[in-house]
Amino acid sequence: MSTEAAVMTPAATNSTFLDSEFRYKLFPAFYSIIFILGFCANCYVLFVLRHLREAKAMGEIRIYMTNLTVADLLFVCALPFWIGYYRRWGDWVYSDVLCRLTGSMFFINTYCSVLFLGAISINRYWAVTQPLNAASSDHRCRGIAVTITIWALTVAMSIPSLISPGINVDEKNVTRCFEGYHREGDGEKRVVAAIHFTIIAVFFIVFILVVVCNLLTALASPRGVKRRALRMLCAVVGVFVLCFLPHHIIQGLWTLAVLEIKEGWGSTDWTLETRQALNDAHQITLLLMGLNCILDPVVYYFATRKFRKFITSHVKKIAKGDACSQTATSQISLDSRREELWF
Repeated sequence: MSTEAAVMTPAATNSTFLDSEFRYKLFPAFYSIIFILGFCANCYVLFVLRHLREAKAMGEIRIYMTNLTVADLLFVCALPFWIGYYRRWGDWVYSDVLCRLTGSMFFINTYCSVLFLGAISINRYWAVTQPLNAASSDHRCRGIAVTITIWALTVAMSIPSLISPGINVDEKNVTRCFEGYHREGDGEKRVVAAIHFTIIAVFFIVFILVVVCNLLTALASPRGVKRRALRMLCAVVGVFVLCFLPHHIIQGLWTLAVLEIKEGWGSTDWTLETRQALNDAHQITLLLMGLNCILDPVVYYFATRKFRKFITSHVKKIAKGDACSQTATSQISLDSRREELWF
């Protein structure tokens, strides 16, 4: 499973299949933890966002948070199939349709997360630098338009994996799902490589934008909220650096190692050991990307004061044994029109 599901389709060739056997023990345990924590955390986030909607709080940024949470839950719901896949040492026993759907969920979650975190960063920068404009309107239409654009873009990029066969049977009669990505001719392989390098370039553009926006937000924040702005800077950039950056650093080299272009642009003369090392590193980066679905709620916590206040109030009420959701919501509703949109 990888983000390559969206732009590579498998075909049997005589090329060496790169495998990293450590993943068959590591991935099931790791993904099981991600499944439990990710499902609980994101369901709770939806609970909080529903009550913030009733309080008519947060407007545009709530739209981004809700959609990012939905993307995280789609990924989490696909994990049981991948846990079973790795427990069976890379043998896909489900249908080809499920292979395509679950592989696409990984890709969609990755780039929805990247783009929605970028949108949240821009929203926070705008809220700090134009507080009067931000306070005068919740800009729901803009949030809806940006959200539709992000979903349309990521789904469109995943269409190749949704319409092309996802499984193939290797020489050991093992059914692989989105693995063994090889093409017949070097020309077609170069097209695939170009698509991957384009995706990598787009990621780094968004990454730089996120870093700049959060840094400018922290610098522009009034003294009373500067510390909270710096915390959000660390949270958002931390998610990018931990979850997404390693994958996109390795991605280009790994793509060339897997495609094995024989001559011309994209051709490599790497040893099998080098290619294997790149594949091992690539597997680790896939695990790191899976962490984003449990770290995104941390970003929400630092992104807006109202989200933080609801959670803090909720936890205190639970500790006291009260049925607290309505109380917390009522308090936010009273404060939502008076509070600043800063952190």
